[in-house]
Amino acid sequence: MQRRGAGLGWPRQQQQQPPPLAVGPRAAAMVPSGGVPQGLGGRSACALLLLCYLNVVPSLGRQTSLTTSVIPKAEQSVAYKDFIYFTVFEGNVRNVSEVSVEYLCSQPCVVNLEAVVSSEFRSSIPVYKKRWKNEKHLHTSRTQIVHVKFPSIMVYRDDYFIRHSISVSAVIVRAWITHKYSGRDWNVKWEENLLHAVAKNYTLLQTIPPFERPFKDHQVCLEWNMGYIWNLRANRIPQCPLENDVVALLGFPYASSGENTGIVKKFPRFRNRELEATRRQRMDYPVFTVSLWLYLLHYCKANLCGILYFVDSNEMYGTPSVFLTEEGYLHIQMHLVKGEDLAVKTKFIIPLKEWFRLDISFNGGQIVVTTSIGQDLKSYHNQTISFREDFHYNDTAGYFIIGGSRYVAGIEGFFGPLKYYRLRSLHPAQIFNPLLEKQLAEQIKLYYERCAEVQEIVSVYASAAKHGGERQEACHLHNSYLDLQRRYGRPSMCRAFPWEKELKDKHPSLFQALLEMDLLTVPRNQNESVSEIGGKIFEKAVKRLSSIDGLHQISSIVPFLTDSSCCGYHKASYYLAVFYETGLNVPRDQLQGMLYSLVGGQGSERLSSMNLGYKHYQGIDNYPLDWELSYAYYSNIATKTPLDQHTLQGDQAYVETIRLKDDEILKVQTKEDGDVFMWLKHEATRGNAAAQQRLAQMLFWGQQGVAKNPEAAIEWYAKGALETEDPALIYDYAIVLFKGQGVKKNRRLALELMKKAASKGLHQAVNGLGWYYHKFKKNYAKAAKYWLKAEEMGNPDASYNLGVLHLDGIFPGVPGRNQDLARRYLGVNCVWRYYNFSVFQIDAPSFAYLKMGDLYYYGHQNQSQDLELSVQMYAQAALDGDSQGFFNLALLIEEGTIIPHHILDFLEIDSTLHSNNISILQELYERCWSHSNEESFSPCSLAWLYLHLRLLWGAILHSALIYFLGTFLLSILIAWTVQYFQSVSASDPPPRPSQASPDTATSTASPAVTPAADASDQDQPTVTNNPEPRG
Repeated sequence: MQRRGAGLGWPRQQQQQPPPLAVGPRAAAMVPSGGVPQGLGGRSACALLLLCYLNVVPSLGRQTSLTTSVIPKAEQSVAYKDFIYFTVFEGNVRNVSEVSVEYLCSQPCVVNLEAVVSSEFRSSIPVYKKRWKNEKHLHTSRTQIVHVKFPSIMVYRDDYFIRHSISVSAVIVRAWITHKYSGRDWNVKWEENLLHAVAKNYTLLQTIPPFERPFKDHQVCLEWNMGYIWNLRANRIPQCPLENDVVALLGFPYASSGENTGIVKKFPRFRNRELEATRRQRMDYPVFTVSLWLYLLHYCKANLCGILYFVDSNEMYGTPSVFLTEEGYLHIQMHLVKGEDLAVKTKFIIPLKEWFRLDISFNGGQIVVTTSIGQDLKSYHNQTISFREDFHYNDTAGYFIIGGSRYVAGIEGFFGPLKYYRLRSLHPAQIFNPLLEKQLAEQIKLYYERCAEVQEIVSVYASAAKHGGERQEACHLHNSYLDLQRRYGRPSMCRAFPWEKELKDKHPSLFQALLEMDLLTVPRNQNESVSEIGGKIFEKAVKRLSSIDGLHQISSIVPFLTDSSCCGYHKASYYLAVFYETGLNVPRDQLQGMLYSLVGGQGSERLSSMNLGYKHYQGIDNYPLDWELSYAYYSNIATKTPLDQHTLQGDQAYVETIRLKDDEILKVQTKEDGDVFMWLKHEATRGNAAAQQRLAQMLFWGQQGVAKNPEAAIEWYAKGALETEDPALIYDYAIVLFKGQGVKKNRRLALELMKKAASKGLHQAVNGLGWYYHKFKKNYAKAAKYWLKAEEMGNPDASYNLGVLHLDGIFPGVPGRNQDLARRYLGVNCVWRYYNFSVFQIDAPSFAYLKMGDLYYYGHQNQSQDLELSVQMYAQAALDGDSQGFFNLALLIEEGTIIPHHILDFLEIDSTLHSNNISILQELYERCWSHSNEESFSPCSLAWLYLHLRLLWGAILHSALIYFLGTFLLSILIAWTVQYFQSVSASDPPPRPSQASPDTATSTASPAVTPAADASDQDQPTVTNNPEPRG
């Protein structure tokens, strides 16, 4: 037991120690000043005898020189002071802590005891209060035991009932005394009461950390499952995630192709309140540091190229924004507090084809830019820029972009690790941002050093071939013999190369390919010569690869592909990446696979970008999982795919979605000499408009296995438009003339054809007229007029176009942007459009078919109802095993819709076995029930049961036996009813005179007794057992 409370520094009044106790067991026997002890008055003789006895008798027989008197002098004045002490038997906080309070009151008083706690978020929270009066025991030291009860969330660990225990930093138990008759009320507030205390004291209790506390015994039994789940997590100690101001925006090299795509990153607010408060305080005084690695291949080809920049919520550049100029300088832009923008350009240029680290530190109005070259961070340039303006910096009110975007193109090169210190301005020596993928970075550097040599060799060769070809053309005589020699003879080759033997030994495959190349096929434009020669080297390598034993020659083909890749033909880079990553007849080398994937992605090779996007999306093959980085590669391909589809040059073919299980589509795949193509050509020649349109589409896009032939397609479009007068062919031919695809642009003729198709009622042509006036004439009134008309005709694109007009604020007669109208128009066909896109994808989900079936069934906005297409959609969902598809088909049949026979065949329902709708309904409901995932009753099972009940009831009602039994039972019922009423009427007795009630004690008279008789009966004390009838 520990005595607490003395000398702990809590402010209190000066107080004395307790007065000495009087002789005897009770403190109440203290002698008051100037008085005589009670009970001795009138007994002076006895007092004198006692005094003599005490002074004389003890001295007999022993030495008394060291003894003192045991009776103290009577004090002239004794002043009583209030005091209070307390003792805590347990020094730690417990659920019930026992406290011993010792106090003395000189006047009637009130003793107050209070326990207050402080936590991380709040302070001085009272958790226990107790007070009591002391009016009788004055001038006496008293002790009272108090059991202080603390809340369970302070004492016990988390469990199933106590979900959120609190961590307490301090627990104070304090007590004080106030005099009762000092003019204050008993119900006065505790704070005011404490101010008028005459004595007070306090002590500190030791708190227990939350995970060192015991569990509370709640005397409650949990269910076994809840108890088991809780036991799994009972002893887990949750830890707060470590949060600091460092953000790793990029950890793996990113191949930037110099196009309008990049990586988007967004910073969240800090969860730590102190860090978030610091960030908010520094919005007008930015303190942060950016550190990133770069490998540049070229300087910017435009005015500015994006490196790292912030875009705020208003789609404006914010602080910081770092760009690269066409001369190689850094352009750093900031947004000022007053709303303007300020930019500065560095005095130095940054290096090319060298890994370097760029560190930019902001400290208020001071910017420090440092570039360090190589992995050893050898200093290259350092510049300090100071401003007097205040920058505005809020890194959560927008997003960061690494590389390109729709606002600016990105750099041509590679990004390395990128770190962002949000709340610190660091010196380069304090920044920890190493080049993580050192081997890969070194391989990238070596690759481009080797490629520089290859490109120089090819460039010199192309120049020599160009001059040699010019001399041959000037010197050779033009006759038939020489023409035959050039056509069928061996190609002329360049034998003399102005290079040393060491260089030839270093690139043997390149010199071999150049020696075998025909001089006359070398391009004359030197800017394109290197890439085209790389393409020719690739073609030779692919030709060898496609031979019978081509797979066994991969190791000998790899050097040619490497030279082709160095020439900028990055299909070869993708081939090399596949070979090294899969180990296809070459040693598997993951590092080389990464190298050529990144090189191909930087060169805008579609398949390389797809490969990089997929690897980062899945986080496989040592590629880190990074969805933002994956999205950057995928978005690059997405922006190019629509352009590729409309590019007729080259061998780019239209991508068709063909299901291998769809025999109907597989049957129409053909070639130029196939039966389908020949039949279509025959019908088109005879003037069949549908055949002409299909044939032109196949040739224009290269569909259904037919090679792309835009010229032939244009002929069929023109023939159909001018001869058959078919509006669809006229519209297609007008679009081709507008865009100039495969034919020279003729906008005047295209407009005439578009108007002609529109006059024939083709809603696509009406929408096309609106597109023409919007795109070429900027006549928004006419555009809106045609689009409104097309929308009424049911064109799905017209609604979207009208929404765009409202969104841009250029709709005629409507001032400014109208978000509500734009949302109404844009939302009309969004659902239709995207679900329609979904059902045309490979392995489309069944819910997309169901949704499209609903849209066709009900009709969506300006789309009319189409039950035939609705049945097809539901049937496709049913074929995919969706029970809802079977259910919807059954409902259509019950509503009277006839299911076509080809749909039944599609669902493998034999029409000979199920010849009527009832049989088909039974089959559909049974399949619906079998495909349902619900264990209990499902709508399919209930519908199946309801169908059979209806069939049973119908069978009963239409049976002749039922008619006979019903008539017989009805006759029996009528006869029994008549007999019953006759028997009831015969058994009724004749009316008799009324009798007196046999029980006079009852208070309710019989209805047959008159009021007078009733009153006389009540006056009688008794009645006879057999009363006589009354006359």
